[in-house]
Amino acid sequence: MTKNDDELLFEKWEEEIVTSDGVLPSLSGRWKVLIIDDEEEVHHVTKLALRRFTFDAKPVEFFSAYSSSEGRQVLAENPDIAVILLDVVMEEENSGLELARYIRNELQNHLVRIILRTGQPGQAPEHDVVVEYDINDYKEKTELTSQKLHTTLVTTLRSFRDLSIIDMNRRSLKQIIDSSATIFQLQSMTKFASAVLSQLVAILHLNPNALYCHASSFAATKEGIDDFCILAATGAYERLIGTKLQKDIETKVGQDIETTFQQKKSLYFPDRFVIYFCSKQGSENVIYLDGVASLSVWDKDLIEVFCTNVSIAFDNIYLNEEVEDTQKEILFTLGEIAEARSQETGCHVKRVAEIAKLLALAYGLSPEDAEKLRLAAPIHDVGKLAIPDAILNKPGKLTPEEFNIMKRHSPVGYEMLRKSKRSILKSGALIAHEHHERYDGSGYPQGLAGEEIHIYGRIVALADVFDALRSERIYKRSWSLDEILHYISKERGAHFDPKLVDLFMNKLDDILQICEKFPDC
Repeated sequence: MTKNDDELLFEKWEEEIVTSDGVLPSLSGRWKVLIIDDEEEVHHVTKLALRRFTFDAKPVEFFSAYSSSEGRQVLAENPDIAVILLDVVMEEENSGLELARYIRNELQNHLVRIILRTGQPGQAPEHDVVVEYDINDYKEKTELTSQKLHTTLVTTLRSFRDLSIIDMNRRSLKQIIDSSATIFQLQSMTKFASAVLSQLVAILHLNPNALYCHASSFAATKEGIDDFCILAATGAYERLIGTKLQKDIETKVGQDIETTFQQKKSLYFPDRFVIYFCSKQGSENVIYLDGVASLSVWDKDLIEVFCTNVSIAFDNIYLNEEVEDTQKEILFTLGEIAEARSQETGCHVKRVAEIAKLLALAYGLSPEDAEKLRLAAPIHDVGKLAIPDAILNKPGKLTPEEFNIMKRHSPVGYEMLRKSKRSILKSGALIAHEHHERYDGSGYPQGLAGEEIHIYGRIVALADVFDALRSERIYKRSWSLDEILHYISKERGAHFDPKLVDLFMNKLDDILQICEKFPDC
């Protein structure tokens, strides 16, 4: 797994969701019942009759509205209302029915149970109303004794609870499908790990049985026998991104991870869990999440379904990274081969690549374009493979005829690479063709000037000359830093882009650090 090459966002998931047997996310743990009736006495009697009512060990919290407009406002403020006791005739003869239509059609709330209560049943025939307005029960006010009110509320709350659980499970499964599609698009392993953490928390967030009390999590991969590298993290573990697990994590967590790797399976504890993955290539990974309530069987099933998809995605990304790393290594090796033929050190191409990326970012290129330049820069002299050794390694000054042959390495390198459909090799072809152009138009092979020269060519021209001057070659001594800086300043606007020269001088300390990091072999 590599450090994020794209864009890394690590969000803290510190949400509080109260456990319940239903879907009530309210912190009070009560069933919310809304009474909508224009008669004050109806509100009083209903609350009195149900004052000791409980269902699934939870009491009732009553909300009152005396008109359909007040009812709309209460519903807007409390979308988790479980049951509505709704009068038909209020401001108008069909106010209650219109409110029911509003709840189902405009609010798209099909979970709340609506019990229609009317003192004038002839105005709203039961069969027609129940079907047309999606009413769940129909009662005449005269028949709602205390006992029947209790019975009616138990059956409707049970229905609400069961439908809500089904809806939550449906949304959890949809979240798995949606999140799987998202994570399969990610190509950076670190970004992928971060997305997996976020999606996993989101899936359990939807489930009413998952209680998050400032939940924290991390994803780690095993490196060697005892080391585990943390790739992505949330909450309390976010500070550990990129560190070695064994050295930085508390003992209990380390023991959980160690046990998981030893048993090679996921482990679930009352307040935490560890998910284990092993790729087809043998790479072992875990996801650790703590600060959670005990998971239900459904929660674990959801995790297993999600993790099946994640495991496949892990394999795909590992394979993709292996291919990308191989391609990058081939490019550097190709550049080193070209340099070796002219008896130059392979570290030259590494320094040029890193300096070029540094200047590209300073110039304002995107991280993606700067990285593409870093990968393409090492093959800027690949055309030297077609130049005779007698010319490449001549200790003295080249004759005009020999120099003309030497200059052919730019168009030859371009021709070698230009037919590729890969963006990095296309960039390499461009750099090979233009890195000997001069800003004043006196360079070769095309005599381009100023911004006619691609920014990649202008950057590599400066980085290449700087590193070539500071290195000893068969035909010259190495220059001192003062001599190099004097030459670059003198060539500002002649050989080199003036803006790049200024950026080079501002970034000189960073450039010298690159040179120290990649010394001559």
